[in-house]
Amino acid sequence: MKLVTQPRRRHTIRLDGYDYAQEGAYFITVCTQRMMCLFGEIVEGEMRINRRGEIVMECWQAIPNHFPQVELDAFVVMPNHIHGILVINVGATHGSPLRGPSQLHKSSGPNRGSIGAILAQFKAAVSRRIAIELGESNLWQRNYYDRIIRDEVEWGNIRAYIETNPLRWAEDENNPAAIK
Repeated sequence: MKLVTQPRRRHTIRLDGYDYAQEGAYFITVCTQRMMCLFGEIVEGEMRINRRGEIVMECWQAIPNHFPQVELDAFVVMPNHIHGILVINVGATHGSPLRGPSQLHKSSGPNRGSIGAILAQFKAAVSRRIAIELGESNLWQRNYYDRIIRDEVEWGNIRAYIETNPLRWAEDENNPAAIK
């Protein structure tokens, strides 16, 4: 007897039904493939980025050039991940346009102007530049982590977390050398 298996579906960690292109602030974490420390090192609580880390910073700072509705807030490059706050401002193009009943197929990929589209472009830009300049590939872990920032207090706490992240590297769960 031949078993018919269903293709595996990836579990989404996004909030079901939420439009990630709408106005708001988002706390983002993107990790390297296999959590490899590629972007530099922490020395005495300070992140010292290498060329890869510089490229990551340059591409992050260029996000508003490609997505004018986006404002950047706190950001840090760590040895094997980044943390940042992206703010989508009023007047942003929503990622879920109205679709007529004649549309028979659902588009694949993230909606235009959404956090998913912004991060896909960012990760691709970093990967492209590192491939061209350094001849390296397979940089990023698939997907990313996000949190919708709900109020000013949470925003301040997340901003402080990002800004002080290098100081806590020795205990960071993303640090391969940290005592677990």
